[in-house]
Amino acid sequence: MTTKAYGAHGADKPMEPLAIQRRAPGPLDVQIDIAFCGICHSDLHTVRSEWPGTHYPCVPGHEIVGQVTAVGNQVTRFKVGDTVGVGCLVDSCQHCESCDEGLEQYCENGWTGTYNSPTPDAPGHTLGGYSQRIVVTERFVLKIGHPKEQLAAVAPLLCAGITTYSPLRHWQAGPGKRVGIVGIGGLGHMGIKIAHAMGAHTVAFTTSESKRADAHRLGADEVVISKDPEQMKAQTGRFDFILDTVAASHTLDDYIALLKRDGTLCLVGAPDHPHPSPGVFPLIFGRKSIAGSLIGGLPETQEMLDFCAKHNIVADIETIPAQKIDEAYERMLKSDIKYRFVIDVASMG
Repeated sequence: MTTKAYGAHGADKPMEPLAIQRRAPGPLDVQIDIAFCGICHSDLHTVRSEWPGTHYPCVPGHEIVGQVTAVGNQVTRFKVGDTVGVGCLVDSCQHCESCDEGLEQYCENGWTGTYNSPTPDAPGHTLGGYSQRIVVTERFVLKIGHPKEQLAAVAPLLCAGITTYSPLRHWQAGPGKRVGIVGIGGLGHMGIKIAHAMGAHTVAFTTSESKRADAHRLGADEVVISKDPEQMKAQTGRFDFILDTVAASHTLDDYIALLKRDGTLCLVGAPDHPHPSPGVFPLIFGRKSIAGSLIGGLPETQEMLDFCAKHNIVADIETIPAQKIDEAYERMLKSDIKYRFVIDVASMG
């Protein structure tokens, strides 16, 4: 079926209205009319070919919230009218060890991204959520428990929410733990909210004194200005876990010094060039770890959505019409957003 969308025909081309094709729902498929789609930095990197391998036309978007309008005859978990979400994945091999454990994001045979991944559907690669409709196999659809008035602000949970929730959960953030969140942006602001709701003593790290009050509003118990050597020194050896959300290259040693013995620094920001190589001795002498984490599998993403609904957690957003996507991209590059843009898909008309 023909569906209205917004996408680009080349790295140097603007985002524009497109008519794309969606498959008819198969036996295990769920058809969703999209209400809102969040904008992620990954969308910009992909559509402008800043990451290699972009296929055109490119329709980004993997923070999708909408309503079920049709289901296949073997679908058991959803019915027409349900409010649902779709995140970064729409398929995986579903038979490797990672998939069997509900860790589809680590599929050993390669998962299918919501956009720019090979697919039998036209045009040969997946087209994402900057569109009025999408069809997704049941396993990769998620239930939304938030009230209707929060749905726009729920959309970024499908990427920013799970990207921060998964490592916080894996490294057992909670009461009695001191957790640092580096960076107060699209990812970091969600990390602060979630770590606080988990019961951890949450410390926000930012280069901007102007963000201190906002960090406290988001749930930080303490705020450290990371470019102040004295403030950083005062935190030495105090942290069980630090989640680094910064997407620019920076010195990791500054944060390794803040970890307790057996502490972990986990990276979720993806800089365009590598961080300076960290020193080995601080790791050796404290049995400290540097780790990474990628989104979350479907069971954990559902767990995150349920947790956020229970604790009334959503993203801080600015809603925009589809016609202002390019403008939103430019503002993202200037960090002129607190903290996520979300497209109102009704604007596609």
